[in-house]
Amino acid sequence: MLRQWSRDLAMGIKFAFTGGREGWVRVLLTGVGVGLGVALLLLTTAIPSALQARSDREYARMDLLMNGVEPAKSDKTVLVANVDTEFRGLDVRGRQLEPEGLRAPLPPGIKEFPAPGEMIVSPALKDLLGSKDAELLRDRLPYRVTGTIGESGLIGSAELAYYTGGRDLAAFDEGSRITRLDTFGKEKAPTEEMNDPVLLLLVLTVFVVLLTPVGVFIAAAVRFGGERRDRRLAALRLVGADGRMTRRIAAGEALAGAFLGLAFGIGFFLIGRQIAGSLEVFGISVFPSYLDPTPALAALIAVAVPAAAVVVTLLALRGVVIEPLGVVRTARPARRRLWWRLLLPLAGLGLLAPMIGKGNNNGAFNEYMVTGGVILLLVGITALLPWVVEAVVARLNSGPVSWQLAVRRLQLSSGTAARMVNGIAVAVAGAIALQMLFTGVQSDYTQSTGEDLSRAQMEVTVPRSVPLADARTELAATRGVRDAVAMYNLTLGGSAKNPERSSAVTVGDCAALREVAKLPSCREGDVFAVQGTEYDSETPKFAKPGRELVIDPSYDDVVKGAEVAWTVPRDIKKAAPRKDPTGWERGGFLFTTRAVPAAAVAASSGEVYLKLDKSVPDGQELVRNTAARISPLTTPMSYSGTERSDRFDSIRTGLFVGAACVLALIGASLLVSQLEQLRERRKLLSALVAFGTRRRTLSLSVLWQTAVPVALGLVLALVVGLTLGAVLLKMTSTAVTVDWLSVLAMTGTGAAVVLAVTALSIPPLLRLMRPEGLRTE
Repeated sequence: MLRQWSRDLAMGIKFAFTGGREGWVRVLLTGVGVGLGVALLLLTTAIPSALQARSDREYARMDLLMNGVEPAKSDKTVLVANVDTEFRGLDVRGRQLEPEGLRAPLPPGIKEFPAPGEMIVSPALKDLLGSKDAELLRDRLPYRVTGTIGESGLIGSAELAYYTGGRDLAAFDEGSRITRLDTFGKEKAPTEEMNDPVLLLLVLTVFVVLLTPVGVFIAAAVRFGGERRDRRLAALRLVGADGRMTRRIAAGEALAGAFLGLAFGIGFFLIGRQIAGSLEVFGISVFPSYLDPTPALAALIAVAVPAAAVVVTLLALRGVVIEPLGVVRTARPARRRLWWRLLLPLAGLGLLAPMIGKGNNNGAFNEYMVTGGVILLLVGITALLPWVVEAVVARLNSGPVSWQLAVRRLQLSSGTAARMVNGIAVAVAGAIALQMLFTGVQSDYTQSTGEDLSRAQMEVTVPRSVPLADARTELAATRGVRDAVAMYNLTLGGSAKNPERSSAVTVGDCAALREVAKLPSCREGDVFAVQGTEYDSETPKFAKPGRELVIDPSYDDVVKGAEVAWTVPRDIKKAAPRKDPTGWERGGFLFTTRAVPAAAVAASSGEVYLKLDKSVPDGQELVRNTAARISPLTTPMSYSGTERSDRFDSIRTGLFVGAACVLALIGASLLVSQLEQLRERRKLLSALVAFGTRRRTLSLSVLWQTAVPVALGLVLALVVGLTLGAVLLKMTSTAVTVDWLSVLAMTGTGAAVVLAVTALSIPPLLRLMRPEGLRTE
């Protein structure tokens, strides 16, 4: 038995490569179609290693001491200052380096320390600085470029990063902004587990939705040239082969295409890996070396693709009677049955139904049931679509000539038309379901920052080395700034020996203090005690006229030993709390600037809240440039009304990146499939042209042959996608809502891909519509 199978499969492989020009074209088309799917599968298996490589690079250059103790100064230490910035929505990683000895450690990616006034930049930042639109960024980074950061010092090819030389950083007292290190990468990458059931559900659904269309395309690709293959098999029956042998030979031909597809897939993957190194998709970039497929998954693909080719071919031939005088498929086929096609989506719903209502509060989801249920629902589209296409086109009759040609062709080969659309329908259905799921649960992972954008749009933290009043003046004079409010913080305690009993102090002019409290009246020299705030039990005890207290400028526990004695004045006023622009309701004491002893002011850092003129272009960039001129250690921050979970955003970004790759595969595979269908009908098209049929009529008929199945497929995808999305939302205990604009956008994107493929197939169609196509050998 095994010997018979081997011999017949080998004969099929031989026929695939020795069948003349027709055989080579057919096997090449199959190889390209399978290869595109294999390449995407290999890229998908490489995603975990790419993400791990990015994480390893990030922690290898880590310059924070999250859990360790800062080393003492020596010839083996280096001071590192965080000078990150942002340019038009792009994050720019910046570090100032000051070695404290000859054996100071170098961060990964550079060979020597840059001198003050010099910088070493990433290739992407070098290109950006050289562009004509980066004048503002060049003004902010006025350093001479002396080198580029190597791959080992970057997390991605498009990362914007630089190192510049620092001077006298030890004189700055900026806490976490400046760190002394004796080695980079002390902190190890944490191993995080996906404990959130909803996020786990999102991850599983994303992978299933992105990979199922790939499998559908591969299954369709191995059936390219099916009609011509069946006619060849009929010839084999004529010379004595039985039905089982012909099916095994057909499986061998499909196996040849699958093996060639594996070779093409490896080639496409290597090309795609190099291209990926020069792209940035949704803020994510990688180096080609990151994209190494997991060996076990790559081996699984190498085995599964040829096996699937054999299985799909044998299943496809079950409904075909191959006789010595022809193939019964050319007759009108029996009507497809619906009942068994409904079993797949119903089984999928049956697997998902027991998990309805779980979510974060009622237990985790069963990973296997989720995966199996989503796959069955999506694969159910491929079973239902042929029946839908057949049922609809059987009732289509009258119309222009182009319409009748298209309808008749669809009536004869509705299965072939459905196979072309299966992939796009599965992809659109999955996208609709995911969009509903993301939209439904995003509120759980999005929270309000409390920042009042009507009062301020930016905040600049000014280091102790810069007088706060001077910084406020410069920032207020920046083009695009309408108002600037400055204040700084101190600590007020009962004694220096008991820092636990303390109260916060906010210092500023009257305009600044009115931003953080409701004042009865205010003039320079006034002191206020804010009452009625939550978690502030010390202020009422301290706010007694005549009491001796201690002002400590080290509000952030950096400077010690600078306490200043202060007596509560008899005319201290009471103030009611008010949230500041960041949404923080401050308690404690409020001092006008003249009420603070000079010794306490000298070592205090502060913040400047900025209100911007939205009509001025690049207003935020101008503020960042001013802040950089004041001191590289200033920290400009932009306000936003909401913030979202990093994990949720990472999963969403992964979906967008994967969807872009799947859409590219959809377009390429549909184009190959369309070209194969046109090649199959070359003689028919040539005969119609020879009899006087207009080219415009034939072109329109090809358009209708694509448009009708696509329209039916998108309608079916809409129904299945909405159903799957509703079930997934119920599983997360979320109300079912439909963002119809997003649903229509997903459906329109699928239709746009098909229209683009149809437009690209018109030129080869016109070349095929020539009377010379009737020639044969």
